[in-house]
Amino acid sequence: MLVTSLVALALLAHTASSATSASPDKVLSTHASLLADNSASLAFSLYQRVAQEKDTENILISPVVVASALGLVALGGKASTASQVKSLLKADKLKDEQLHAGLGELLSEVSDPAVRNVTWKIRSRLYGPSSITFTESFLKKSKKLYNCEHSKINFKDKKSAMKAINEWGVKSTDGKLPEVAKNVEKTDGAMIINAMFFKPHWNEQFHPKMVDGRVFLASRGLTISVEMMHRTGLYDYYEDVDNKLTVLSIPLAHKKSSVVFVMPLHVEPLERVEKLLSGKQLDTWVAKMEEKAVAVSLPKISMEVSHNLQKHLGELGLTDAVDKAKADLSNISGKKDLYLANVFHASAVEWATEGNPIDPTVYSSDKLKNPKLFYADHPFLFLVKDLKTKSILYMGRMVRPKGDKIRDEL
Repeated sequence: MLVTSLVALALLAHTASSATSASPDKVLSTHASLLADNSASLAFSLYQRVAQEKDTENILISPVVVASALGLVALGGKASTASQVKSLLKADKLKDEQLHAGLGELLSEVSDPAVRNVTWKIRSRLYGPSSITFTESFLKKSKKLYNCEHSKINFKDKKSAMKAINEWGVKSTDGKLPEVAKNVEKTDGAMIINAMFFKPHWNEQFHPKMVDGRVFLASRGLTISVEMMHRTGLYDYYEDVDNKLTVLSIPLAHKKSSVVFVMPLHVEPLERVEKLLSGKQLDTWVAKMEEKAVAVSLPKISMEVSHNLQKHLGELGLTDAVDKAKADLSNISGKKDLYLANVFHASAVEWATEGNPIDPTVYSSDKLKNPKLFYADHPFLFLVKDLKTKSILYMGRMVRPKGDKIRDEL
């Protein structure tokens, strides 16, 4: 009888445990799901414009953070200044409270480091000219909805103002982002700054002893010395023969998200591949991926990039907010005395060997025989894709890593 009772209790405990572990994650609201999709669509358009900037090398854009910055504009704006944000995010049918709640929910979901086992520090600050007064309502709502800080700044002493902005960026990212901006041309309006540090944790680590000095072919005439890390494993992989590129997906810890690499087969400027880049094309590549043995070599990355998105957002439809004569951001100050002069989107991204322990059983099987080769020694695109929300956490390109220049020929 005692044995029977113990068995019954054990089964009951196992059933309860299984039910708990199988319980589904919290489902995103329809508003947050819509904004996840639409923020990614906007980011592809934004990326194409940033890529065309003269002298731009590396790119880092977080679609969900750009969307939250736009939400801040909508919160501070009235009339068409606010409604253009909804149009840009293809969310015209959402009520104001649904827009802000959805954006807040999305950002909170994807940036939770405990759930996704990544390091992602995100800080936002709205700077206003020293002459304005922030309304109490805007201060409270922007802090609650977007965790946004606020500060006045006096650009009469431009050197001191720039120092203060960059020191805030350093502090916000634990020293990972040394500079938000070298210079600010428009100093008479509001300035939104997003300062971020992102470091993924691989689902299976690269062996720390399998790191060596290699070269990165930034162009046919420029070679840079880098540290390259290596491992062979089972990854989703696709070779697009027609477009002469390969696509590789490496899952991050907890398998909640993955880094998708898109690399041309040979050294070439990324312009050709970037013209292919869209949400639809990404979905096509991902759908054609198959799990294969792949010998992966990636450069250890430490990159810091800052983009001023103000002009690009204006060209994409945020016309009133960026126009001094048309902007109505009176929810911020109580008066029509502000316009959106700058939107600095500054990120530091690192990846190294750290990750979960490798499953050793794979090496005792035939699964790793004849691996494909993914040797990232020349410029490539990458996207950090969240698997639950279908949103894109980051998209960027690596054109010129840090390192000593080895050769620069004509």
